[in-house]
Amino acid sequence: MTTNDFLVEILTEELPPKALLTLATSFHEQLIQGIRLAGLSFATSCFYATPRRLAVHIEALETQQEAQTIERKGPSLAAAYDKEGNPSKAALGFARSCGIDLSETTTTQTDKGEWLFYQTTAPGKTAFELLPALVEQALAHLPVPKVMSWGDSQHTFVRPVHHVLMMFGEKTVDATLFGLPATNTTYGHRFHHPEKISLKHPRDYRAALKNAHVIADFDERKTLIQQQIQTLAKKQKAKAVISDALLNEVTSIVEWPNALLGQFDQQLLQVPKEALTLAMESHQKSFSLTDTQGNLLPQFITVSNIESKEPKQVIHGNERVMAARLSDAEFFFETDKRIPLAERVEKLQAVIFQKQLGTLAEKVSRVTALTAAITEQMQGDVALAKRAGELSKADLVTDMVGEFPELQGVMGRYYAHNDNEPEEAALALDELYMPRFSGDQLPTSKTGQALALADRIDTLVGIFGINKPPTGSKDPFALRRAALGVLRIIIEKQLDLDLRELFALSAELYGDKIQHEHLIETCLTFCNDRLKHWSQEQGIPPSVFAAVAAKKIGKPYDIQQRLDAVNAFMQLPEATALAAANKRVHNILSKQGGAAINTVDFNLLEEDAEKILAEKLAEKTKSIAPLNYQDTLFALADLQQPIDRFFDDVMVMVDDEKIKHNRLALLGSVQRLFGRVADVSLLVK
Repeated sequence: MTTNDFLVEILTEELPPKALLTLATSFHEQLIQGIRLAGLSFATSCFYATPRRLAVHIEALETQQEAQTIERKGPSLAAAYDKEGNPSKAALGFARSCGIDLSETTTTQTDKGEWLFYQTTAPGKTAFELLPALVEQALAHLPVPKVMSWGDSQHTFVRPVHHVLMMFGEKTVDATLFGLPATNTTYGHRFHHPEKISLKHPRDYRAALKNAHVIADFDERKTLIQQQIQTLAKKQKAKAVISDALLNEVTSIVEWPNALLGQFDQQLLQVPKEALTLAMESHQKSFSLTDTQGNLLPQFITVSNIESKEPKQVIHGNERVMAARLSDAEFFFETDKRIPLAERVEKLQAVIFQKQLGTLAEKVSRVTALTAAITEQMQGDVALAKRAGELSKADLVTDMVGEFPELQGVMGRYYAHNDNEPEEAALALDELYMPRFSGDQLPTSKTGQALALADRIDTLVGIFGINKPPTGSKDPFALRRAALGVLRIIIEKQLDLDLRELFALSAELYGDKIQHEHLIETCLTFCNDRLKHWSQEQGIPPSVFAAVAAKKIGKPYDIQQRLDAVNAFMQLPEATALAAANKRVHNILSKQGGAAINTVDFNLLEEDAEKILAEKLAEKTKSIAPLNYQDTLFALADLQQPIDRFFDDVMVMVDDEKIKHNRLALLGSVQRLFGRVADVSLLVK
């Protein structure tokens, strides 16, 4: 089978920067999927993405599908002919639908009898025939939340389309997309090379665009930008603050990157560095610089889309706009400091937390009480906790957070310092939002940990309390993230807190605002589901989690300790046999209506095997009491042989009721002893 390269490019107005990479990868994936479903094989593929173009290049694509075998089953033989052997209307209709004479049909045998049958081989379609529809289908399935139309055209896309390139080998594919005929041409940089570029072959695309001042490959452009930024920073003996999100966005804005160093007034450094950095990144798409100690420097790096003959003019223009942006941040900061956070709390009465759950002022009141209760359990400073709770949302009504919502908590800490609030209370206002994202750092102070837990628990109980749980695609109150944050704080900070109790207390604080049956268990189940996914990511098998979850414990840190212990226990050579034995014990006791809680009467023990097991159980019951979960399970590992021997030598369900119940009590002791850690019977199917 012969092959050739395929190239498609959609040239548009500037595409949304934050969506460019998603659009490009989706276009590539959808097209590849369609090509594979069409039965065409290829060697390799890649995508290209710039602010004005989406393109896919497929190397060594088959020029034609393989021949297709077509099989059709007609009516049953009994329905195809009458008693005289004359064909029925059904038989003639089947032949006509196949485009053949009835004599060309055969028969096939099935379990239900003999049927008319027709089989033929049709030549496969060519890539030229298939590709236009496959490209159109891929474009139609792009994740575009809102499309645009342009001019008097009926066509829609994420941005107006100006040009379409589609080539297979050296030939242009006969296709029309968005009302535009496909060509073998494209265009270079809007300013450096606006002229048309003709391609002889798809493999020339990347080099031809580079000659026209366009780096088509997204990753190549991204790497170049990062190198340019780091080179400039190194010359200043500084370090550039490069977030992957901003780097991707800047890569999506430029086709021919040129990094430039700018300056701003040293006086502006009195503004919190988080505010300055965010202003540089969000408004100017620029990268901030820090010294070796992490202190912000009065410099920034911007990435231009042109290679100017007068770069100083470009830098001056960026500095002028940057000065205005940073001055706005300075104005917000100085204005906000005039009003203490404590005086801003009253304004929260006018801010809605959730329509059914009331205002942020009401949430603050609940969170303050819950924070105090949690802090008391953690043996922290309750007075500090209450103060942190009272101020926890005050920065939301400041000008700075109004302009930069991402700075909630961060600015609260700065303003609390300005108001001479206690250090730990000020720190807690920032730590309230930790962890902000997956893998983020956790609160370090007891007050911060308690406040972060209280805020999330209040949200979980409130939203579940009005029966608005997250759906598969929507989670407007970020309940999944809130639950995971609660779990991470409790487990990683080794806090002995019971979520069942905290959920109940939170529900009491809501009063009659919430009405939800089984609310506490619903919240606990939701958190345990998050813990299940998290534990599996840590390598804990589902069976181990099920064994621990069966204990219905409300303390996440206790659950984690049990998970680690059971997981370690399962690595022992005796584990599988003991789990199977516990499964057998569970089944026997279940048939008798549940666990046997009677005390074992040693005088009723007859067989050596049951006497040995009883002695071992008594010994273990006394010795493992003070040990941790892992030590407990490891200590029980040598019960394998006594338990196995018991089942080999002893009949439990004997006629003598006293003997039977005593042996059931012995099995109940086995179950309870292992059950101190988990339901070990669930470790086997």
